[in-house]
Amino acid sequence: MTMCNNNNSSPRVMNFNDLVFKPRFEYPEMCEVVEVAGLNDFSELSGGFAKFKDAKIPWQVKYDEIVLVLRGFFTVETPSGSFSAGPLGTIWLPKGTEVTYIAEDALVFYSLQPASWSKGKEND
Repeated sequence: MTMCNNNNSSPRVMNFNDLVFKPRFEYPEMCEVVEVAGLNDFSELSGGFAKFKDAKIPWQVKYDEIVLVLRGFFTVETPSGSFSAGPLGTIWLPKGTEVTYIAEDALVFYSLQPASWSKGKEND
């Protein structure tokens, strides 16, 4: 296989049904996550899936983030308003935004940058 960069990461396919979700480092009863790309790929771009169940999670976004809702409805409350999206809708969150993630039952794909926002913690 020919590598297209010098960072020891190779292109790959990850099938959703083979992914192993783990409880989020905070509010684990409300959210499970799985990262599909990030620091292990020597990349500052991180991405993964998150499953939210009866969730109301306060947080300050420490990275630029985009959330793509795949199933259910997902709401983010911020000081500048409430933003809700359903399937195939996206929500953009710039670094530093105070948020509360809210969902009864939702599956989202997230992408964030920089992946190194928390050295030593799992990404959310």
